[in-house]
Amino acid sequence: MPDTSRKLIQLCSALFFIILILSCNKPYLSSQATTPILQVFNWNNYIAAETIQRFEIFCNCHVEQDYYSDNEEMLAKLAAGATGYDLIIPTGNAVDTLIRQHVLIPLNKALLPNLKNILPVYLNTPFDPTNEYSVPYAYTLTLLGFNKNKIEELHLPTDTWAIIFEPEYLKKIKGRVTVLDSPRELMAAALLYLGYSANDQNEVHWNQAKELIIRAKPYWAAFSNTSYIREIAIGDLWVVHGYSNDLYQAAMDAKKTGRAFEIDYTIPTEGAVMSLDSMVLHKNGKNPDLAHQFINFMLDGINSAELTNMIGSGNPNLEAKQFIRPELMHNQAIFPDENTLSRLQMITDLNRKQRRILSRIWTEIKLR
Repeated sequence: MPDTSRKLIQLCSALFFIILILSCNKPYLSSQATTPILQVFNWNNYIAAETIQRFEIFCNCHVEQDYYSDNEEMLAKLAAGATGYDLIIPTGNAVDTLIRQHVLIPLNKALLPNLKNILPVYLNTPFDPTNEYSVPYAYTLTLLGFNKNKIEELHLPTDTWAIIFEPEYLKKIKGRVTVLDSPRELMAAALLYLGYSANDQNEVHWNQAKELIIRAKPYWAAFSNTSYIREIAIGDLWVVHGYSNDLYQAAMDAKKTGRAFEIDYTIPTEGAVMSLDSMVLHKNGKNPDLAHQFINFMLDGINSAELTNMIGSGNPNLEAKQFIRPELMHNQAIFPDENTLSRLQMITDLNRKQRRILSRIWTEIKLR
């Protein structure tokens, strides 16, 4: 074969090979480039991985999540310039803040037929009276959690906030107690113990709560929003001020690992905080239609129940109840009855002046 013909054949073969590679890769590249991404800003461990996977298959999309451990942290990150989130899951008072900041977009309820599954008692809340911007997702109660065996041995009360505030009890459990690293939550507990509303805005009462906290602080091991879950589950802590879903997980962990003690939790007689978390759409999000699909997907009974079964969160979804494990449905700290509900309060938003005062009080607490 002449060299010219051989070279021509080699050139054609090379071109064919290049075309073949490009034709194989083109669909992949195109698919990657057009796959929509839902950006979610969420509490850690607040949606089951299998639920995410099902939604990704359902909508042929990808879900990416960033996390926060406190509403104030979330608001601070957004204020500092964090952008691109399509959907956020804040607590009621933070929803109020975001609405006031004009950073949320109204919901298109025509795209949310499953909204009918939400129990009316969780709709039309003070922070969003017509649910123009928010859809209830889940709720938690802020409770007392405790090592039942140790507390019974020490003959300490478990139905009052006194156990985390009064030295007569704290001296028996010094260094074995933690409280939430959240000014609103800790001040609410102190105000309730003093006989005030969790939303009392009287500065005199705030200072009384501050002094109560400062008096108790030397007996506490730490301010903690996350580590207390593991520490009470392994027995390092005996009493914690924490969230119902966290304490449920701690109780399950202690049981699964065969600990020689039981973790229990109660709603103090003075009252407690209920935190209703809702799904909202941020104006800087790039995929509002996809976010609506996600909200409606999560309002389906089976999908909604999955979170409760995983972490023990309260659930405002009526359709979900038939799919929730019976032991959870009968747990008063997860699904409180009407009498218990009457002792629960949702924390409301503060204005700028009140925020500055609370910030100063919190700094004083931390420095003392």
